[in-house]
Amino acid sequence: MSIDLGQLNFGQIRRSEHLPARIAAQLADEISQGRLKPGERLPTEHVLAKTLGVSRSVVREAIAQLRNEGLVETRQGVGAFVSEPSARPIRIKDGELSEPQSFRALFQLRVPLEIEAAGLAAVHHTSEDLAKIDEALSRMTGAGKWTEQGIVADLAFHRAVAEATHNEYFALFIGFIAERISMAIDAARSRAVLEEIVEVTIAEHVRLRDAIAKRDGAGAREAMRAHLHGAASRIDLSLEQF
Repeated sequence: MSIDLGQLNFGQIRRSEHLPARIAAQLADEISQGRLKPGERLPTEHVLAKTLGVSRSVVREAIAQLRNEGLVETRQGVGAFVSEPSARPIRIKDGELSEPQSFRALFQLRVPLEIEAAGLAAVHHTSEDLAKIDEALSRMTGAGKWTEQGIVADLAFHRAVAEATHNEYFALFIGFIAERISMAIDAARSRAVLEEIVEVTIAEHVRLRDAIAKRDGAGAREAMRAHLHGAASRIDLSLEQF
């Protein structure tokens, strides 16, 4: 059963906001308030994009975030459906990561997960997996500047690497964590020279991609470690204890 958009409290999303996260939060609120009920099908990407005034790729990333949270499940060729409450994992409350210690703790959890995922992706990836990684990297390099679309592409890159492990739990947990610490990318954008961020960040991703393509597990782990330490340094986050 699909939902009537007229029943939902949707509004146009301001362009200055982190669009996928904001859309995901709006949909999550509809679910928590019971206006989107378990088993109901979400509006299509096309309908949501038109209603919210954003691109379909942004909607796709928002749906991916909800899937990582366990709030929705996707069925190939059919759409996204609201999950049963019993199937939903623990959620991080809005504003919780504004506390430095909470943010640092979540970043600390991300580091070993993503490093190991990179090594496993190097060993287990298929040609289709590498194509997804390349597509996300292409979107990053094509962004020109570190715009909202560049942030979406960055998150898609990390999700593609996690999926290339062929371990669904890496994709689940990394997707969940990466969405929530995306504020780090916004902070980096405001604290450093924009062109420098673009150049350095893309170079880090290229090195990681190349190590995965060569099936160099150790090299991929080291490239991911270097990238995460670089990302942390760009937001003044110390990883000395990691």
